[in-house]
Amino acid sequence: MECRERYFMMAVDLSFTGKELRFEAVDRTGVYAITEQYAAKCGYTVSALPLLGHVELRASYFSCHTDSKVCASSQISRNVLYALNKTCTLSLQWSHREVTCEMNYMEVRSTTSSDWQVTFQRPEKQMPSMNVSQARKRGYTFDSRDGRLLFRTPYGQPDSLSTEVEDVPVEAVYATVFSRQNWVVLMVDLLAACSMYEGYFDDGGYMMWKTPEALYPSVGGTQIRIGLNGDPMEQLIAEKRGYIVEKHKGTVHISIPYNAEGGHRKSFVIGSLYEFYAFDLSVEQISVDRDYVDTMLQFRRTLVTPLLPCTIFTHNQTVLEEQMFTIYLGNVPEDVMLVSIQLNEQDFMLPFTNTSTYKVTEVLHPNGTHGYTLKVLFHDPVVKQKFFIEDAVLQFILDINYTLAVLPGNESYYRLASIVALFTDVSPPTFDAVCSESGIRFKLNHQPFDYLWELTIGLDVLTSDLADRRGYILSNDSQSLQLDVPLATHGYKYQDVTLKGFSGTFEILVRVRETSEVQTSTERVQCVSVLIAECSFRPHRKMHTSNAS
Repeated sequence: MECRERYFMMAVDLSFTGKELRFEAVDRTGVYAITEQYAAKCGYTVSALPLLGHVELRASYFSCHTDSKVCASSQISRNVLYALNKTCTLSLQWSHREVTCEMNYMEVRSTTSSDWQVTFQRPEKQMPSMNVSQARKRGYTFDSRDGRLLFRTPYGQPDSLSTEVEDVPVEAVYATVFSRQNWVVLMVDLLAACSMYEGYFDDGGYMMWKTPEALYPSVGGTQIRIGLNGDPMEQLIAEKRGYIVEKHKGTVHISIPYNAEGGHRKSFVIGSLYEFYAFDLSVEQISVDRDYVDTMLQFRRTLVTPLLPCTIFTHNQTVLEEQMFTIYLGNVPEDVMLVSIQLNEQDFMLPFTNTSTYKVTEVLHPNGTHGYTLKVLFHDPVVKQKFFIEDAVLQFILDINYTLAVLPGNESYYRLASIVALFTDVSPPTFDAVCSESGIRFKLNHQPFDYLWELTIGLDVLTSDLADRRGYILSNDSQSLQLDVPLATHGYKYQDVTLKGFSGTFEILVRVRETSEVQTSTERVQCVSVLIAECSFRPHRKMHTSNAS
């Protein structure tokens, strides 16, 4: 419970109290339920935003059950178990006349004293006078405390007038109270006039509200103070914080930035993800008439935007050279969190375990939103691969289903993304072959996609075990593969054998691993690829090497 310039404020979290919330006012005479009708009559306002889980009670310092001798105090209970009491001192001296335009009533306070009669005025006729007791029976409140005359009325009373001023809807009640003191009749005009404009949200991200500037007589214009949650500030300070205050054709236009400090925002799911913003606007309009009588006009309005689509996006930040997917999920509202991820139909809860090869990093932004960066290696088993042999194209495919939860109710919202990393000109491994006096040496420098193929000698896959059994010398590390094939080992084909020498041919086939198809062809084998090393061997002479592909 807090003290504000002209009222008490108590904010209640519905998660603590439950939705069945009831307020009661307590004073020396008893306990009084604050119903909708009683609140408007007695100076209480209950502002509820259920989607935000937030309810606010505001009690005027002149509300029915407030003691205001030296300071102001009020006791308000939610139920039998919980009671709150607050004592406040005035931070701002009273103006000669003050008008409050609350959500559910209008209130006028003026400096005076005496016993009063009252009459209401309408343009078409003069209403008969009545005493204060009669006026109270008709739903009006008249009171005199500490030299100040109070007039309060709910909206929509029979004596009120609905009109337009400078194209702004206005409701007004014009009451004259008078009192006879000896030979003098003292009369006080009490005009309550309030802008009923509901506001709208424009395309630029501002919540706009307006009121006529001349609701009350003024010399030299009016001063404006604006703010949220009962904390108005000077116009220059507000403008530095992004507010826009403009006067146009007799109307004051106030624009509140959607991300103004003190505003409320909520996400929720209705098929798609939506959001809305709510602002508890406080406006003070101060004017001085030609008799130097100052009037403070206070507005308190809750402005709510329409439902706005909330667009969460994914951005593919993958760099092929890093051999991993990098996907950013952005524009996630502050009340929405990522709870799980589905990768190619495999479900993973967050956070990932310490042993996981996947990584999710949260990214925070100054505007209150946040995002998540997901990293998955191309060669992780969860990633799908498609190899198009004819086009020499390799695809890595990652289908993602993000599951997000809207707090505090944990409503689920799903965001899908399908990411493809594309590599072109994916060619098979290539060997260099060198002849020596003892045989042929093959050398292969590893490339990232060598795993798509397998090396065979005839129909047998080249492995360390095969090399050992056939007498080849095989060395293989992360950088390269080297195979030494001595003469007279299995796999050679000999031609042109004479006393002077002979030619030896050794073939290594490069097959597509998934299909076992061979890359090119020899004269006997239909294939896709083959490396043929043919060497001429002559005793005590240098050997000649030729490669065919």
